[in-house]
Amino acid sequence: MKRRNFLQLTGAAVAATYGLAAAARPPAPTGVNAYRQARRFADLPCGRIAYVERGTGGAALFLHGAPLNGFQWRGALDRLAPYRRCIAPDFMGLGYSEIPERQSVAPAAQAAMLAALLDALRVGQVDIVASDSGGAVAQLFLVHYPERVRTMLLTDCDTEPNSPPPMIKPVLDMANAGTLADDTAKWLTDKNLARSTFGAAVYHDPAILTDDIIEYYVTPMVSTPLRRRQYHAFHKALAPNPLAGIEATLRRSTVPVRMVWGSADTIFPVADAAYLDRTFARSLGVRQVPGGKLFFQEEFPDVIAEEARGLWRVG
Repeated sequence: MKRRNFLQLTGAAVAATYGLAAAARPPAPTGVNAYRQARRFADLPCGRIAYVERGTGGAALFLHGAPLNGFQWRGALDRLAPYRRCIAPDFMGLGYSEIPERQSVAPAAQAAMLAALLDALRVGQVDIVASDSGGAVAQLFLVHYPERVRTMLLTDCDTEPNSPPPMIKPVLDMANAGTLADDTAKWLTDKNLARSTFGAAVYHDPAILTDDIIEYYVTPMVSTPLRRRQYHAFHKALAPNPLAGIEATLRRSTVPVRMVWGSADTIFPVADAAYLDRTFARSLGVRQVPGGKLFFQEEFPDVIAEEARGLWRVG
């Protein structure tokens, strides 16, 4: 029977969770330099795709949001590498992937890139963990490559009724006007601006965006005229709705899916998680994270690791 219960975490429960995590002595966090040194590249027909890989065994694929890159998942990789071969690629048009000018960066093309990357890495099935626009790509990947998906853990992300979400219209408008890269580049010279605007909108505590993290996220996207055009193209490809018409296929999916959602996210509200819970036949319900905003995954990796282990039935 489909379980639709919403697990509401209280502040005490969150504190207990993190207290236990501290007692278990989680691994030392991976910093920018270590993550940069771990970065690899796969030469694919669509370009040179950047990714980080940790662990062994069955593969798990971590799909980041915009304007971030695979570094978003560093805390989850630290905790989940003992259980899975964790692969965190950078999407085309974001991060450190290098692609030719005419390569599409639309969500459907991103899904095809992931299939090619998995082929290159000799990976058959994956457990998908996804956020934001990465969640849209995850759903498209499930539609086009259903046999390759073992489970999905979806966090605050697009759904067919809410893609693109209305709150990002100003960002899409800047991309269409060709000014988004210039606006984003300001964060490199004014890190406090990045924290007080972007950071405040999508993180519970914007202080997580230290200067070196801001530089790691922003630098590649604004580094050349080509990369700026591709950064714009990534956002322009989010409209019209790339998920239009997929609900019927999602309803037929037999893949176990779990939603973990920030309760304070104003871009993808909890109603989106409820929609996914109703849509997937094998939904395992929704967990809300109090105070969590769009990119809570980066701040609270223990929550992601706990939910992933439960979904994967390990640890």
